[in-house]
Amino acid sequence: MRFLQRERTVLEQVLPGLDELLAATPLTELEAVGGPGVKLFREAGGPGLLVPAEHGGAGADLRTALHVQRALGSRSPSLAVATTMHHFSVASMVEAAAAGSGMEWLLLAAIAKDNLLLASGFAEGRTGQGILSPSLTARTEGDKVFLSGSKKPCSLAHSMNLLTASLPLPGPDGTDRLAFALIPAESPGLSVRPFWGSPVLAGAESEEIVLDDVEVPGDLLVVTDVTADGRLDQLQTVGFVWFEALMTASYLGAASALVERVLANPRGDAAVAADAVTSVETVALALEGLAAEVAGGEVTEDTLTRSLMCRYAAQDAIGRVLSLCVEALGGMAFIGSGDIAYLNSTCRALSFHPPSRARMAAPLTEYFTGNEPLRIP
Repeated sequence: MRFLQRERTVLEQVLPGLDELLAATPLTELEAVGGPGVKLFREAGGPGLLVPAEHGGAGADLRTALHVQRALGSRSPSLAVATTMHHFSVASMVEAAAAGSGMEWLLLAAIAKDNLLLASGFAEGRTGQGILSPSLTARTEGDKVFLSGSKKPCSLAHSMNLLTASLPLPGPDGTDRLAFALIPAESPGLSVRPFWGSPVLAGAESEEIVLDDVEVPGDLLVVTDVTADGRLDQLQTVGFVWFEALMTASYLGAASALVERVLANPRGDAAVAADAVTSVETVALALEGLAAEVAGGEVTEDTLTRSLMCRYAAQDAIGRVLSLCVEALGGMAFIGSGDIAYLNSTCRALSFHPPSRARMAAPLTEYFTGNEPLRIP
């Protein structure tokens, strides 16, 4: 079997024609501001990938989604990263719908039917702030909720149909609980401002989204049991397992694009190529194991811990792959095209996504010694 054949076969099965269109488009065009990747993804039915089949989606499980994101990452890292944020929100909604009022299913059906894209307004881009900490402020007026503030960077800023955001709302006992809001992109008071200044991952549409006293529709507000101590409940645990797994697969795809170029070089060093392939496939196998665990039963804090282990191991493996591949491809290949330098820079960005290894050092240590439940700071 050829390298990446399995992943691209799965992509073709669930989103027919997308891989061919991406492969026919130069990387520089896909990764540029306003590139065609997101539009092609939407037209192929990508927004409904994780929506259950009974509600009109593809009903993809985690294993299938991992293959899709790796295949996308090998063609367009920007598209893979941006769509991971969409899938993160959808996976959380699917989990919420299992014990919800039923309105969640109606929205999921609309996502699949109308190919709606969700941008994530969580706080994961803010240095020193926990991933669950709200980045927006809320005020209430009777039963109405209004949001103000901004999220930067926020992927899919220009293509989103809905913005998902976190906010604190008082519970029955007066204690603030984390709530999720779904805000239509055309809402009065919502605007997009330029923010992303780097050419790396520019195609992900990661700009600043500003909310100025934006009203949240009552049927698009979900209140969780998470309080200010940051402890994860089931909905959050599931969402972040998917986030870590799919983001890892996306960057693994970008690194795989370099490995693919090494394999295509007839004068390349076979030992170096084998080393690079082994490194990326080892990460892929770890992700497969995680997907099997998710498919086999309830997602727990143990599952989340293993998803973090996969992600941090992937960072190390990808760093090694980049060194091997860039050197093996040689100076003339580096000079002759910007693709190699671009992919090399892009893959480094996995370490910027939350939570960082440094921030999780103490929580993981306490978790493995049995002293504390896992927390994402």
